[in-house]
Amino acid sequence: MQYVSTRGGVPAATYTEIILQGLAKDGGLFVPVQYPQVSKETLKSWRGLNYAQLATAVTALFAKDMNRSTIAHLCESTYTSETYDHGREGTDFSKIVPLVWLDKEVGILELSNGPTLAFKDMAMQYLGALFECVLSKRQEKLNILGATSGDTGSAAEYAMRGREGIKVFMLSPKGRMSDFQRAQMYSLLDGNIFNIAVEGSFDDAQDIVKAVSADLEFKTKYSIGTVNSINWARIAAQVVYYFSGWLQAAENEDEEVAFSVPSGNFGDVLAGWIAKQMGLPIRQLIVATNENDVLYEFFKIGRYKVRDSAHTYVTSSPSMDISKASNFERYVYDICGKDPERVCELWNELKTKGEFLLDGPEWERVKASGVCSARSTHEERIERIRKSWYEHQFLVDPHTADGLNAAYKMKIDGVKTICLETALPAKFGKTIVEAVGFEPPVPNGYEGISEKPQKVVDMPANVQLVKEFIEQNT
Repeated sequence: MQYVSTRGGVPAATYTEIILQGLAKDGGLFVPVQYPQVSKETLKSWRGLNYAQLATAVTALFAKDMNRSTIAHLCESTYTSETYDHGREGTDFSKIVPLVWLDKEVGILELSNGPTLAFKDMAMQYLGALFECVLSKRQEKLNILGATSGDTGSAAEYAMRGREGIKVFMLSPKGRMSDFQRAQMYSLLDGNIFNIAVEGSFDDAQDIVKAVSADLEFKTKYSIGTVNSINWARIAAQVVYYFSGWLQAAENEDEEVAFSVPSGNFGDVLAGWIAKQMGLPIRQLIVATNENDVLYEFFKIGRYKVRDSAHTYVTSSPSMDISKASNFERYVYDICGKDPERVCELWNELKTKGEFLLDGPEWERVKASGVCSARSTHEERIERIRKSWYEHQFLVDPHTADGLNAAYKMKIDGVKTICLETALPAKFGKTIVEAVGFEPPVPNGYEGISEKPQKVVDMPANVQLVKEFIEQNT
């Protein structure tokens, strides 16, 4: 299994060669030359596997240069009921990602039972174990530089805290996350964890990460890597739960299901796109957005127009307050026939004009891809939280509410639709109180988290200042 850049400017490489890099040196994203294929017979043979076994089987298709026994050890030590035991009362933690049906054809895949109560734990816990394993073998160190809109940061920090040879520098948008999200990150006092609150939006923080990664001399000197969803190993780990969700929902190997995915940086839904390309019977992938509806606009008319910080709204589903979806480039690469020259042309147009438009045969391929979109307003997500609770006794967070809204708006009769859960409601107490009138339950061990001492550095959105901070702390 070889990997190339979406922009065609680097030699092909293996899984273990790309996982510590993040962005490719040409500024593109790593993608496999070809997606591995999964037959109906293989799908049938995977029924009955536990989550760690399924993760081993799927990951082995992407990591051909790793021993399967090593992959199995990483997955078995990561996907345990002890690690993923922070969800709702009554949850079957042995399933790791249980599928709960709200009605006959709409269900929620619980992805938020990990240590930071968000779906990011599903891949990040594996990434922590993988990085430590690879770095130990190479006798190397890694400085992880990331940006978060709320959940990636805490998931990365909890996965990497105390890991040998790893430091984490996490940028977050100052004042744009929930109190719980901030407390989860900033209350970590581990010596290898550094939080930087950037004055601006998530996109400003993400731009800094890309700029630092693009400085090849600095990146090499300070061993800069990423855990954002631009990292292929994380995307591949997320592919696993699409297979798990399908296996729980589909009654036979021919049954197609749909997935509704709350989307910001496009990584979560991209994993579903990859699963579909691998042969998983997915009828429809629904990209659920909030008022920051750049992706919604693209899937409606083919125009991808990014927004600046001033026009990226602060909403009640803050992890989706993103106007530059980094992983979108991988989807466009596929739509453009895996043509790196066309991707470079489009992204140069995006850089100079702030937008590009796909039309003609490319737009036809988008419409035929099975990916569509729906958006929600604050009022709609509040009503969905209320409805989910009072009609189904299932309390959802505002992002998952956006996913449910999209699921019902785009529902195909007779096709089961699985909404991917984003986080537990406890992380968004104010919105939950507005919707249902009471505070969401807080899992054991998280009581009073907002009152704990916090360690964070405030900083302007300045690339040079971030570089200097990394220099001073490595």
